[in-house]
Amino acid sequence: MRLPYIADPPPTSTPEEAEILARVQARRAPNGLLPLDRALLHSFPVANGWNAFIGAIRQRTSLTTVIRELIICRVAVVNGALFEWEQHAPLLKEGGLSDAALQVVSDAEADIVSMVTNGVLSADEGAVLRYTDAITKTVTVPDEVFQTVKERFNDREVVEITTTAAAYNCVSRFLVALDVGEKNH
Repeated sequence: MRLPYIADPPPTSTPEEAEILARVQARRAPNGLLPLDRALLHSFPVANGWNAFIGAIRQRTSLTTVIRELIICRVAVVNGALFEWEQHAPLLKEGGLSDAALQVVSDAEADIVSMVTNGVLSADEGAVLRYTDAITKTVTVPDEVFQTVKERFNDREVVEITTTAAAYNCVSRFLVALDVGEKNH
């Protein structure tokens, strides 16, 4: 990493910092802090906000595991966030995504439409991948891509798909910029 990792566990200097640390540790239990946490905890207020926001994205949305992890993994691939990919690809596989579909997710230049046509991806998976690609690669989502997602998912799910892609773009940019996990430099 480009900065030293904070100690595990990090020292706290106020009751508020101790509470923040306890929340981060509780979210990671029983596995302990990740290198990402040990980078974020250089700033307890940032780690606190991150923990709450990403915790909601990971644990409190209505998205299926496959849809959520599909978004996260695709963002990781497009942005070259190898640490993010290594953390989430196994969850995508555990969620039931086929090896062939996982191969498509791992190829940022894959022809998503043809993969749906050929049955490698479901229509829902293809719609989410195309939407995630638009958010990640160009920020602007073409009307046709949005409409496909809107036809397949309800309003809550569209918000959750969008926030998952947006949040994990933030995660990947943090990971790559600081080389968290020593995967990018």
